[in-house]
Amino acid sequence: MNVIGSRPDGWWRNRHRAMTTLVDCLERWALRDGVEVTVVFERPPSPPIESSVITVAHAPTAAPNSADDEIVRMVSCDPHPEEIRVATSDRVLSDRVRSAHASVYPAERLRGMIDPR
Repeated sequence: MNVIGSRPDGWWRNRHRAMTTLVDCLERWALRDGVEVTVVFERPPSPPIESSVITVAHAPTAAPNSADDEIVRMVSCDPHPEEIRVATSDRVLSDRVRSAHASVYPAERLRGMIDPR
């Protein structure tokens, strides 16, 4: 919920709607800018959120920091982690991602790009 939580817009009242809105914004951005996007949630959205434009992923097990662990796993398994940019404002995740040779983009900056207000 790092990117979602970067804007105090009441997202906590309906997490599924916030997740769906994030996916919709990421889809528009991916199509407009021609970027490859993966969003990782801590647990599978229920009902599922599907996209033909971006990859919607989740951690294998819902637990504290499980989405962070999945992001680091994905970066570490990629043959070109230096081409990956992770949007987060979490200091620990940022350090882990940089250690895996990816770069970090502040969550609030991404949110401003994909859903300006």
